[in-house]
Amino acid sequence: MISDGGIHLHARAERYEPSLTHRTLRLHKGIYLQFHHLLLLQAGTAELLFETDERMTLQGPTIASLPPQSRCQLILSAGSTGSLLGTSPQIMVDAIGDRAESHALRIFTERAWFASEPNADAINEARPLIVGFVQELGDPARSSWTAASAYMRLILLVLWRAAGAGTIEQRGRGVNASVLQRYRQLVEAWFRQHRPMGDYARELGVTTDRLHAICSGTLGRSPVQLLHERVVQEAKLRLERSARTVQEISDALGFRDPTYFSHFFKKKTGFSPAAYRDVARRNDTAETALSSGYADWP
Repeated sequence: MISDGGIHLHARAERYEPSLTHRTLRLHKGIYLQFHHLLLLQAGTAELLFETDERMTLQGPTIASLPPQSRCQLILSAGSTGSLLGTSPQIMVDAIGDRAESHALRIFTERAWFASEPNADAINEARPLIVGFVQELGDPARSSWTAASAYMRLILLVLWRAAGAGTIEQRGRGVNASVLQRYRQLVEAWFRQHRPMGDYARELGVTTDRLHAICSGTLGRSPVQLLHERVVQEAKLRLERSARTVQEISDALGFRDPTYFSHFFKKKTGFSPAAYRDVARRNDTAETALSSGYADWP
C-alpha cells in the first residue's frame, strides 16, 4: 500500500516546543499540497494567514482541522507549544473508510473547523491520539501506514462529534453530494486499475450518464477528467519525489506500457515524464509542480 518513499510521502507529524522567536510554516507546499492538516495548539497563540488574506488568531489550548483547500501559513508565537499532523488523500480515504459515519466524516473534512473553549473535552480526548500519531511517525522502526490511518480515523471521529455530528451530516446530505463523495473514494481506491467508467457507475448505483451529469453539473468536469487528474497528480508526485524509472512508475500506475504512459502524461501536462522530472528537480520548491488534484470536490 505504501508507495515510493514510504509513509513519509503520505504523512507528516511535527512537535513544536517553546522557542524564543515566532515560527512561520507554510502548510500546503510541495508534497504537502494536498494534505489535510490538524493543529493541536496546547499553549500560546498562533495565527493562520490564508491565501485569501483572511487572518485567524488561535489561542491554546485548541485544535484546528484544515483541508487541502485551506491554503495558509501558520505563524506560531514565541513560547507556543503544539503538534502539527498532515495526511495525504490516500491516508484520508483509509481513515474515513466506508462505514456508517464515513459520508458525514468526508463532509466534515472538506471544511475548516476550529475547536473552542466549550470543546475542552474533545481537546483532552484528541490529545493522546495526536501524541500517538507523532510518536508513530517519529520512530523509524514503526511508522506504519495502518497505524497512521487508524489514529487519524479516531481523531476525526472525536472532532466530528465535537462539531455536532448529526447537524453537519444533515447539512451536507443530498444525492449529488453523496454520489460525488463516494465517487471520490472509488477513484482513490481504483485509479491505478484503469477500470471502465461503467464499473464506477455500477458500484455507485447510478447510470454513467447520471454520474457524468452530477460531476459536470457540480464541478464542470466529467468523471473521466476527474479520474485522469488523480492519475496525473500521482505520476507527478512519483516523478518529483522518487528515484524510480519512468517504466517502474508506469507499471505502478497500471499502464500497459511506458510508451502509453508517456503519451498520456504529455497530453495532460505538456511534458514528457523525463522532461517533467528535470523541470521539477530544477525547481527548488516544486510548489506549483503538483497537480491541483481534486481539492475542490465537494
